Formats: sequence, C-alpha cells, structure tokens
Amino acid sequence: MRPQVIAGAVLAGSGYHGGMKQLHAARHAPEAHLIKGFLESNGISAVVRGEFLTSGWGELPVDVCSVWIVDDRQYDRAQTLLVTFLRGDLAREFRGQHWRCPKCGEQLEGQFTECWKCGAPKP
Repeated sequence: MRPQVIAGAVLAGSGYHGGMKQLHAARHAPEAHLIKGFLESNGISAVVRGEFLTSGWGELPVDVCSVWIVDDRQYDRAQTLLVTFLRGDLAREFRGQHWRCPKCGEQLEGQFTECWKCGAPKP
C-alpha cells in the first residue's frame, strides 16, 4: 500500500503494531499532537509514537514521529477525518460561524468547540 500525500503530509496507512494502526507520519511532534487532539475531539483514540526520536532525523526514517489509531476498526473514519482536516475543509465550513462564550463572553471562531480563554464548552 502506497502512502497518500495531502497538503504535503503523509497519511501512512501501512504500519500495524499490536492492534494499533499507523495513520499519519508527521513532520514534527507538534503536528502529530495537533492531529491526535483533532481525532480525539471526534471520538477516536490515538497516540503519538516516536516523538522523542526526532532529534535523530537524518539517520532515522522520516516517519519516526507518527500518529497511531488505538482501535484499528476506526481507521477508515480517522483517515476520512484527517483528509478533511488537512485539506482545510473544516476551517472553511466553520469560517463564518462565530460564537460568544456564555461563561466569560469571549468571541470565538466557529471551529472551536471550547472557549480557549476559560474552557467552557460551546453552547
């Protein structure tokens, strides 16, 4: 299986390890954690593997820092969500849907599900 490339990122799809399946080979740890958080906000358990090995890049394979799906039965849904995320479809979808936090009054963009200032959930 050949990895799919979207927006310069590699969707791994070929790695498998003990019930988990590799979804994404990240360019760096912050990217991996951003994707992990996005997946978890959509109900998909994920882990970042190899983030502390990135200092060895140049001598290690480029997919050393990657996002893995804990339950491989969620792989197809996770891959669909990731492609949508990497293309920017979600940002465009929520672009004009601003909301005001009911707890602190902060004005937020539509893609946020919680207030970045106080942590209150979107109504």
